[in-house]
Amino acid sequence: MMPNRNSDPLFLLIQSLQKSEKRHFKLYIKRSSNKEDLKIVQLFDALEKMQDYDEKNLLKRLNNINKPQLANLKTHLYKQVLASLRLLKSTDSIDLQLNEQLDYARILYNKGLFLQSLKILERVKEMAKTANKFNFMTQVLSLEKKIETLHITRSMPGKTMQITAESVKVSGHVTQVSALSNLALHLYTWYIKNGHARNVQDETDVKLFFKENIPENAYTLKGFYEQLYLYQSYTWYAFIRQDFLMYYRYSEKWLGLFDEQPNMIAVETGHYIKGLHNLLNAHFDLRNFDKFQIILQRFEAFAATDVANQHDNFRIQTFIYIHSAKINWYLMTGTFEEGLTIIPAMEAKMEKFERFIDAHRILVFNYKIASLYFGSRQFAKCIDYLQKIINDNISLRNDLQCYARLMHLLAHYEMGNFDIMDSLIKSVYRYMARMQNLTIVEEEIFAFLRRSFFVGEEKLHAELVVLLSKIKHLEKNRFETRTFAYLDIISWVESKVYQKTMSQIIYNKYKESKKRSYQ
Repeated sequence: MMPNRNSDPLFLLIQSLQKSEKRHFKLYIKRSSNKEDLKIVQLFDALEKMQDYDEKNLLKRLNNINKPQLANLKTHLYKQVLASLRLLKSTDSIDLQLNEQLDYARILYNKGLFLQSLKILERVKEMAKTANKFNFMTQVLSLEKKIETLHITRSMPGKTMQITAESVKVSGHVTQVSALSNLALHLYTWYIKNGHARNVQDETDVKLFFKENIPENAYTLKGFYEQLYLYQSYTWYAFIRQDFLMYYRYSEKWLGLFDEQPNMIAVETGHYIKGLHNLLNAHFDLRNFDKFQIILQRFEAFAATDVANQHDNFRIQTFIYIHSAKINWYLMTGTFEEGLTIIPAMEAKMEKFERFIDAHRILVFNYKIASLYFGSRQFAKCIDYLQKIINDNISLRNDLQCYARLMHLLAHYEMGNFDIMDSLIKSVYRYMARMQNLTIVEEEIFAFLRRSFFVGEEKLHAELVVLLSKIKHLEKNRFETRTFAYLDIISWVESKVYQKTMSQIIYNKYKESKKRSYQ
């Protein structure tokens, strides 16, 4: 068995360090020269050189350290690495800067230097207001109240009125932000588990949850974070319900907040990146080809900025979402084989980042890559990627689990593996039924596949024409489009009916759409 690459927090932390961070740690730790620190440097060097965490191998390398000592040394080293990073990165984040200044204010207060502490707190409040960090203001105001209550600062009574007014205002902000962020989080969690609404009952449940949890005055709120979480809530609400026009509108509003307050891009970079990703997805779902390219170019330009490269987290996020968008472009234009040319380099970089990429993102990438192989008629390779999804026992995206199995079934059909088709059809049908994922479209596909075994070549074409007529008119039905959002089944059937490749069918649709937009 391979060692667990994700088992040890200290190992992961050290593996995430850049050269400059490793160099800074060595300089930081050498300021203290006691024996304990020399041992943690040895431990640091040993962990840095390991490809995978293996404690037995680690103890062999550190022959002057026994197992009981190792746990304590790892804890000490973990704290020292974090302390080194905090010192190095203190200017990179407004949150770290605010906490640092608040710590200084507390130190001065404990030294009895109350007025100096209050001066720092005033400065911190201005910094927090500029960055819309009202949640942080509660800590500042708490210390400010403590000083004014316990000590004579000669600033009363005007100061008292100011502090109480600020406290009431901040409390209101925090309450509203908490309610809206909770709503956004619950909706996003629902999507990560289930994907799009499967049926009327799913949509009714989501609508009811949304109505019961959105604050009554949500539409009148003007704060940055209140609006951010309101727009995120509507974004997930629309996406779950496959209301792609609403999804587009609120993704655009989400990004528009950062256009109105550009300083917040550096403060909430993760939310800005996610906003770009969702707007790209909305253009993909609506097949807004030109706008898709405009936002993708904007995203790529942002990925080259200092802000986007300030942290590993942002670098990884931009890489993932930009490549996801590029694959989407190839999927919606039918240029599958061109899309496959970017996969080797993309997978090489994903392997480099694999310790820091979540299971959900890998699941989505495997499905998208499988779709490229399916569209380019490389069905064996398609099956390889789908097997990674089918065999992975994670309780995420029940929707992708279902459609991975359906695409897997169609790939075997295309390969002519008819000896296993009967058992596969039964297995996939049972699975999708258990997941309540069967719509009219899937029922028709299964019915066609069952009939296809008993008809000749001439009658098979007639069966395909009938299948196309039964599902084509469902393209605009929101619950039936769930199928089309995961697998362009109509283009697959059309490729059979018109005896063209799936790539040609989708590319022709793309060209026709471009022609209409020019006209």
